[in-house]
Formats: sequence, structure tokens, C-alpha cells
Amino acid sequence: MKQAELGLIGDAELVEELSMLTTQAARMRARMADIMAELERRRCTRTAQPKARH
Repeated sequence: MKQAELGLIGDAELVEELSMLTTQAARMRARMADIMAELERRRCTRTAQPKARH
């Protein structure tokens, strides 16, 4: 959305848009934390496993 378009929107709509974006950002941060935790779990699992002998 361009700056000029923001001037055409009412306060309530701007607040609603901001609220929606804030919620989306929070969900993305939570998802990123979940993914990082899973990667760390996998990394720790790999380093804890004994090396297979051939």
C-alpha cells in the first residue's frame, strides 16, 4: 500500500490493518522460533548419536 493510499483510509481501517499485521508478525515470529527449536533438536540428536561403524 502506497503512502497516498493511506491518506484515503479512515482511522478505524488503519487501526484494523495495523492490528492484522501485528498479529501476522507475531505468528511469523512464533513459527520461526518453532523452526529454530526443531533444527536445534535435530542438531543435538545427530551429535548425540554414536557414529556407525562400517
